[in-house]
Amino acid sequence: MLEWFVKNYHKHNKTPLVFADFGVTQEMRTWVYQSGYFAEIIDPPKQTTGGWFYKPATLHISPYKETCWIDTDIHVLGDISGIFKYVEDGKLAMVEDKPWTKRRGETWHNSGVVAIRGKPPILRNWMLECTRNPKIGDQEVLHEMVRINPMMRMMHISTVPDIYNYLRLNLVDGLDNPNKLCMHWTGPKGKDQIRKLMYNE
Repeated sequence: MLEWFVKNYHKHNKTPLVFADFGVTQEMRTWVYQSGYFAEIIDPPKQTTGGWFYKPATLHISPYKETCWIDTDIHVLGDISGIFKYVEDGKLAMVEDKPWTKRRGETWHNSGVVAIRGKPPILRNWMLECTRNPKIGDQEVLHEMVRINPMMRMMHISTVPDIYNYLRLNLVDGLDNPNKLCMHWTGPKGKDQIRKLMYNE
């Protein structure tokens, strides 16, 4: 899936791609190094929690002025560098998870794509909470941090147009956007769809 992801990314994007190694095999690490797709490999501090919880730690150690995390189950369909114009100082830039907002009756943001400038204060707290209180995934941890007060969400998260992280459940709900730049194939059903896409290439 990684090779599929990076090929799609490089079809449309010139922004350098960095690989965060959460513990891949030596064979995969060699492929990453030799593929020519990546500008750099970074190694987040090893944790006892699952791979999802590495995300805020990876963003926290990024050496770049601006960074955008992208999950590898995302089908990149266009140039996504425009996301950086939605980044606000001191905030995480994310797409509202409208399907979860609808199903759960409260605002959610999806962490499949997260853009930052510098190191927003909430980023370190998110990283620490993922270590102290890992719950299901990093998205759920962040949600618990900002749900107690609507102002918390406004202070720490800026909402990005959904073309930068269009969710599989939007399609399930009968919605689509022909201008989407990132199609996020979430969950096991999404991975099945990725396998079909890979098979048909």
